[in-house]
Amino acid sequence: MTEQQLRDLIASHEADRVEFTISTGDTDKFSEAVCAFANDLPNHNQPGYLVIGVDKTGNFAGLQVSDELLRNLGGLRDDGNVQPLPAITVEKLATLHGDVAVVTVQPSLLPPVRYKGRVCIRIGPRRGYATEHEERILIERRIAHAKTFDAQPCLGSTIDDLSVSLFLIDYQQQAIAADVIAENARSTAQQLSSLRFFDLKRHCPTNAGVLLFGLDPRNWLPGAYIQFLRINGNSLAAPVINDRELYGDLLTILRELDALVDAHLAQFPVAESSLRERNVESYPRVAVRELLMNAVMHRDYASTAPLRITWLEDRLEIQSPGGLFGEASQENFPQQTSYRNPVIAEAMKALGYVNRYGRGVLRAQEALAGNGSPPAQFRFDAGFVLATIQKLG
Repeated sequence: MTEQQLRDLIASHEADRVEFTISTGDTDKFSEAVCAFANDLPNHNQPGYLVIGVDKTGNFAGLQVSDELLRNLGGLRDDGNVQPLPAITVEKLATLHGDVAVVTVQPSLLPPVRYKGRVCIRIGPRRGYATEHEERILIERRIAHAKTFDAQPCLGSTIDDLSVSLFLIDYQQQAIAADVIAENARSTAQQLSSLRFFDLKRHCPTNAGVLLFGLDPRNWLPGAYIQFLRINGNSLAAPVINDRELYGDLLTILRELDALVDAHLAQFPVAESSLRERNVESYPRVAVRELLMNAVMHRDYASTAPLRITWLEDRLEIQSPGGLFGEASQENFPQQTSYRNPVIAEAMKALGYVNRYGRGVLRAQEALAGNGSPPAQFRFDAGFVLATIQKLG
């Protein structure tokens, strides 16, 4: 943005595409603004702007924009509180009257976007929360956009193929603000639809709905399971100690996967000096868990192949169906992340299985380095991604 473009924004006064503030630390205010611009209720199909360093009367505040502020603003995209992920850019603009930070927010293709479970919208020059009617407008707009596989209708299925209690009790309580649930008078299908788990136009669950709450997801998505092999040796020809298949709704699979990994991890002491020892892990739990969650989140659920975990004596292999997706490539991995399954990613964040977007692989590598283990190795193919961790000790 140029200074002249900024002055044009100021001259237009604060409206439903621009918000001015002199606050530098109100994360809730910033996030609600990003959420509201991403929802674009007036359907401008143009970006919205959060301008920090200009007051509501259009005067510059003489702000000095620090690198820390820019990092915090950029982090609004990845902290997982705004769902689904908004497309934003953050820039600093220096003027004679002080610095200005500008957050540019593109309209979402998957509205409604929520901040901490609430749908924020712009109502003229102010922010507010969407009514049921306004949220329905956003849902219908989403239907008109091209959908990712997880947001597509699972044709032939019905709401009777879902465990509705699993959605209402186990999921909704964590994904939606309590006061919003208390005021909710909508049908279960409408509640599912607001979170992209049901297609009202086709009167059926989406693929994400079937994966997360299906009574038998493999009946609709044959590859929706995890194959676990524990091998007594360093090659696939060695004897198999444990052969498991994890299947069912994704919430159950993730819980069983956590327990299975814990049962196979081991610690052992290493000497730091003649008098001190420290415990290290054959495979750091944090690294294993992050790579597994990354594989579950990004795998290709249209594939009939399962996610495969092969635990050998000298290494652990995680093979995920589907190659790198979107803008991600071998050259920019893992810094660049594109989401094949944004609805599944949102659900895993809401359930606490993902702490922060775009950090899983980096966090795994940090845990391996801290344990003294070699870094994880990755092999990319058109049909799969293979992550390998070498055993320590």
